[in-house]
Amino acid sequence: MRVLLTEDELKEGVANMATRISDLYADCPLTIIGILTGSVVLMADVIRLLEMPLRVGVLQARSYHGATTTRGPLIINDELMPDIEGRDVLLLDDIFDTGHTLKEVTARIHKLNPATVRSAVLLYKEGRQEVASVPDFIGFNIPDEFVVGYGLDYEDAYRNLPYLAALEEEDLQHADGS
Repeated sequence: MRVLLTEDELKEGVANMATRISDLYADCPLTIIGILTGSVVLMADVIRLLEMPLRVGVLQARSYHGATTTRGPLIINDELMPDIEGRDVLLLDDIFDTGHTLKEVTARIHKLNPATVRSAVLLYKEGRQEVASVPDFIGFNIPDEFVVGYGLDYEDAYRNLPYLAALEEEDLQHADGS
């Protein structure tokens, strides 16, 4: 595995993104919706850096199942979200790859009548986009590589790494510890 972003680089990038979010919302109440499971680490770090009144919720959206690295149908479970009608909402996700997940989640959120909907992602994978929309806040642009760490996984492994790494072919074959 090859380190792409160190723990210190991630901290600095997340702090910069939180500053941009704070600058936009100032003291206005904000509802942050983390897209599970990859955004958990990012969400914890971001909300600790924000000082405006916050409400926090989560939804699960996944289109990659098991060991596959190809996109399948998107499944969205929003049962753990707070009421967002009339509220400013920030969707927080780990990675913007093809863009389909964030586009579909945003469309679902708009149906719940929030005042505004914006999005923030830790990573923007260059060259993979299949949608016209772009997140409002981006922590880092990265090359088109399979990455893990800081909440991102491969078969539920590596989420706990404090840095971001690109998996090599041999890592993909041995992710289960065998």
